[in-house]
Amino acid sequence: QAQVVESGGGSVQAGGSLRLSCTTSVNRPCMAWFRQPSGKQRERLVTTEMDGEIYYGDSVKGRFTASLDNAKNTLYLQMYNLKAEDTAVYYCAADEGVRGLFSLYCNGHYRDWGQGTQVTVSS
Repeated sequence: QAQVVESGGGSVQAGGSLRLSCTTSVNRPCMAWFRQPSGKQRERLVTTEMDGEIYYGDSVKGRFTASLDNAKNTLYLQMYNLKAEDTAVYYCAADEGVRGLFSLYCNGHYRDWGQGTQVTVSS
């Protein structure tokens, strides 16, 4: 099992930016960012695939940009134009993938989770 560590959270005013980092102790090709506002359900924001492609949830398209640094086992989440509704605990998750008929693939389930980092946006 890999250790997952998030960092970069904090407090910012509406319209500001933050960059979150997620680092795993070993390489995990399947990674994702989630967030969970207080009292609400967890929401998937970003996922990575085996080939390095990154996919975004509709709520963050155009405002959030994710990038991978495979040499550092790190997935970044750059957040722009933050809004009060972005306030949440942000979690990173990772997995080694599932073995399919011919190769490994990411199936949207993650075994390794970080402790979360709080992002608070004040209006």
